[in-house]
Amino acid sequence: MGEPGREEYRIQSFDVESQQLLKTALKDPGAVDLEKVANVIVDHSLQDCVFSKEAGRMCYAIIQAESKQAGQSVFRRGLLNRLQQEYQAREQLRARSLQGWVCYVTFICNIFDYLRVNNMPMMALVNPVYDCLFRLAQPDSLSKEEEVDCLVLQLHRVGEQLEKMNRQRMDELFVLIRDGFLLPTGLSSLAQLLLLEIIEFRAAGWKTTPAAHKYYYSEVSD
Repeated sequence: MGEPGREEYRIQSFDVESQQLLKTALKDPGAVDLEKVANVIVDHSLQDCVFSKEAGRMCYAIIQAESKQAGQSVFRRGLLNRLQQEYQAREQLRARSLQGWVCYVTFICNIFDYLRVNNMPMMALVNPVYDCLFRLAQPDSLSKEEEVDCLVLQLHRVGEQLEKMNRQRMDELFVLIRDGFLLPTGLSSLAQLLLLEIIEFRAAGWKTTPAAHKYYYSEVSD
């Protein structure tokens, strides 16, 4: 199925009113309140972890449609403002809902992955994304498999791009990850395995060797 079909599939997870809003935003962005559209997408992403993994595609499509139609960036501005609000309240979000926090990190990393300015990742997102990943590498987060899984998945997705933007912070992040792996206080065996896998993944130039893939993924499936 082509790209429009996949967009349609993701929209189906919204309520009927929001589905219509998003369909219009994709086809005729000037006809809807794009700040409202941004809020609807962020709200849904915080509740639906499946959608949060793919929301960047939809956001990119709306940004492209708006730019082509009006040469403006109302949607992108609204999206970044809302991301910043949630970022500033991230500790409260984590305390209130671990799933919501994991969805937020997944979403902001997905947006970082898809949104480009002059074919480069958005600088405004680099430090917030790093800060979220640093939070996931803290001891209390490493004791929760959901957060370890999120940390490793996002590093697989955007780690190489992030390192190009700021290698020093990536080095500091991996010091935390190595410390967490070497000083396991309450880490599950799966969390240890995932941390070791991402350490080796980065050491291999953000690539997985066939031998490493066979070892780690056979262990995870067991």
